[in-house]
Amino acid sequence: MARRPGAPAAYGEEFSFVSPLVKYLLFFFNMLFWVISMVMVAVGVYARLMKHAAALACLAVDPAILLIVVGVLMFLLTFCGCIGSLRENICLLQTFSLCLTIVFLLQLAAGILGFVFSDKARGKVSELINNAIVHYRDDLDLQNLIDFGQKKFSCCGGISYRDWSQNMYFNCSDDNPSRERCSVPYSCCLPTPNQAVINTMCGQNMQALDYLEASKVIYTNGCIDKLVNWIHSNLFLLGGVALGLAIPQLVGILLSQVLVNQIKDQIKLQLYNQQHRADPWY
Repeated sequence: MARRPGAPAAYGEEFSFVSPLVKYLLFFFNMLFWVISMVMVAVGVYARLMKHAAALACLAVDPAILLIVVGVLMFLLTFCGCIGSLRENICLLQTFSLCLTIVFLLQLAAGILGFVFSDKARGKVSELINNAIVHYRDDLDLQNLIDFGQKKFSCCGGISYRDWSQNMYFNCSDDNPSRERCSVPYSCCLPTPNQAVINTMCGQNMQALDYLEASKVIYTNGCIDKLVNWIHSNLFLLGGVALGLAIPQLVGILLSQVLVNQIKDQIKLQLYNQQHRADPWY
């Protein structure tokens, strides 16, 4: 049947503006991070359940809680992306795109603010480290994380090794009955070549010594300065990591917007076909 002059070109009923490549690429992209988020939540919940009840006092610095929170947020976000792409749901796709954009902008803002207000950022890091020192013996995961950091950066405490006096077990007060009184963790100790067994008591009474004497046995410099120096000397590495985190987010935003536009075009086509199906010039 002849087409009315000036009418848009007709498409077959089987034609679709929605590209299967974009649709399933976005689906599998979200599915990958959906699985990762479920693993994060499972590991976090397992680690939380395996801890002693006393560890409930230090939720703010608990790596397991952080893992659960990040995993749940990632799960909800990627759920919108997975279902939205599979079902071609504009609402879910726009929610996914909006949330991903907000996360990206927050990360960008945090990086800029951390660079501009470096002194305040340093103060927040110092506060976090001091809080972790206070709860060192309350949480095994936190303890292992601090020990790893002190050995990795060859440091001890926040500003100096005497920061460990903030912990009730390492406090130097005379009424402290702990066997670790005025000591520091073994991770502060200088490495001993060819040591077969780790001496976990090597930091005994180190806080009672001055810097010169203590430096013969342990690291006396704090971890904050070491961490700042490491950041300054590894800016390209950190930039690469930031770019590696940003690229998947930008790809997700781009794919979701492309798919949303394709779905809208498909809806317009369907409405046009329905309106002109009875048109004798169609």
